[in-house]
Amino acid sequence: MNSKTRRSFLRESATVALALAGAGVLAQDAPANNPRKRKIKKGIMFGTVGVKGSVLEKFTALKEAGFEGVEPNSHMDQEEVLRARDATGLEICSVCCGTHWAKPVSDPNPTTRKEGLDGLLQSLRDAKRYGASSVLFVPAVVNARVSYEEAYKRSQEEIRKAIPVAEESGVKIAIENVWNQFLLSPMEAARYVDEFNSPWVGWHFDVGNVINYGWPEQWVRILGKRIQKLHIKEFSRGRRDKEGLWKGFDVEFLKGDNNWPAVMKALDDIGYEGWGIAEQGGGGSLEGLKKLSTEMDQIFSS
Repeated sequence: MNSKTRRSFLRESATVALALAGAGVLAQDAPANNPRKRKIKKGIMFGTVGVKGSVLEKFTALKEAGFEGVEPNSHMDQEEVLRARDATGLEICSVCCGTHWAKPVSDPNPTTRKEGLDGLLQSLRDAKRYGASSVLFVPAVVNARVSYEEAYKRSQEEIRKAIPVAEESGVKIAIENVWNQFLLSPMEAARYVDEFNSPWVGWHFDVGNVINYGWPEQWVRILGKRIQKLHIKEFSRGRRDKEGLWKGFDVEFLKGDNNWPAVMKALDDIGYEGWGIAEQGGGGSLEGLKKLSTEMDQIFSS
């Protein structure tokens, strides 16, 4: 099936599923009509949820939309998150560190590195309290002030300091691939994780972030069992080329350049059965969340 035919098929399937959802036939209510065929749980990044209201109100909307879990930011009010979790039954699938961009552990300033490490440690404590099994952590930022070599060395030194806390908490540190000019190939990413020589350091694989310079299915096969969680996201090379780099993300699920059948096949090949967490625009309303949820069902069944 060529890419044009594949995308047309997925869009048509999503349209049918949305019609069923609009008629009140939700995936969790009608197993016979549920297109999902993989043991990938459906979560969403809390920071992408634009529904107005309290944490509980947002969690309630996510539950109604069909999500099974949510990835909150670190440093939120733990009690408020726990009340919302318990009231809705949503699982906390991961915690996203809230300090790794502003206070990277690769920074030349020791004070900044200490603040970045403290942020990672707080993320681990939050995750333990919520029952999450990993934290999402951006390990370094390479720029004019910080060389690639310096970022590699400093970030590993700081992350090693957090491994005992990760082990004590029972929570893994999951390194994410982002546009930080660092760990730009899957083989280097695998090496970076392996050099910790610890089961408490793994990978949080963002599917959409790779498309600008690679193919997600290739990353999946090389990273293999190192992958702890997935971020599910689209990217369009066409929009990037015509409108600018960041516009590549301004595309709906199933309308970008992800070859979802190939990605899912690669995940099958490595035996992945964890969380797929949406980091995608469109979650500004209950209807938008339902649309994202239904499209993720189509992705997971492709």
